Amino acid sequence: MFTQQLINGLALGAVYALIALGYTMVYGILQLINFAHGEVYMLGAYLGIIVLGLLTATGLPTYSMALTLFITILVSMIFCAAYGAAIERVAYRPLRRAVKLAPLISAVGMSIILQNFVMLSQGKEYKNLPPLFPSEGFTIFGANVSPVQVFILGASILLMIVLTLFIAKTRIGKAMRATSQDRVMAGLVGININQVISVTFMIGSALAAVAGVMVTLYYGVTHFFMGYLAGIKAFTAAVLGGIGSIPGAMLGGFMLGLIENFGASYVSSVYKDAFAFLILIITLIIRPSGLLGQKSLDKV
Repeated sequence: MFTQQLINGLALGAVYALIALGYTMVYGILQLINFAHGEVYMLGAYLGIIVLGLLTATGLPTYSMALTLFITILVSMIFCAAYGAAIERVAYRPLRRAVKLAPLISAVGMSIILQNFVMLSQGKEYKNLPPLFPSEGFTIFGANVSPVQVFILGASILLMIVLTLFIAKTRIGKAMRATSQDRVMAGLVGININQVISVTFMIGSALAAVAGVMVTLYYGVTHFFMGYLAGIKAFTAAVLGGIGSIPGAMLGGFMLGLIENFGASYVSSVYKDAFAFLILIITLIIRPSGLLGQKSLDKV
């Protein structure tokens, strides 16, 4: 049972980590919590069902499941990346020089708008996806590892490695790090701040879309309200690891998934969602900067 919950927790934590990366990237540059990020994840889940349904109607999964998943994830990433850029341009950029409370209110408002948009366009009912993979995979120390779990863990780790290399090695990645350290000075040396911020929103939204598709494959169900709770938990993961730290978001996501699964198994499944908020409270009390976060210094 321990090994099975460990594997389940890692799969769930991989999803939380992908969503948390969007939170921590935006916060690292804008010092803003994008509370509409959970709804972007929800859009990715709905797109996963829609695109998979269309491709299944064409018979493509019969010939190549790998190609089907690739197209589904690619379409979801492109759509959600464009959505993220639009959210930044409409809801956040006009308020960039406003008081801190204004962008926060705008973020909450955008979250509500996206929820109601999906509810009106897709309905209030749960959307179900028939299983595309067999539930039985291979066995490790008595625990069953399903093909979906292997796909989730493999794809998540690959995306995290690619993101780390992108930020460390590419020109735009270096510009993102410079903007995060000092936005004003980055602009003075010729960095296009608006472009960097827009790319940051697009990358975070694309990762959230992948998480949405993975959840659709894992649980086989979506709902217009699913982004709220997942977003709060991913925010908790970002805070746990250290908000603004990309390795911290990864670590926090996996830790939260493990804590939630082990707590539900060994304590009570009734309080499964409460464990995330308990961890958030404990983290803020003991180490507000998170496990891998650094204490902020006042700029002179």
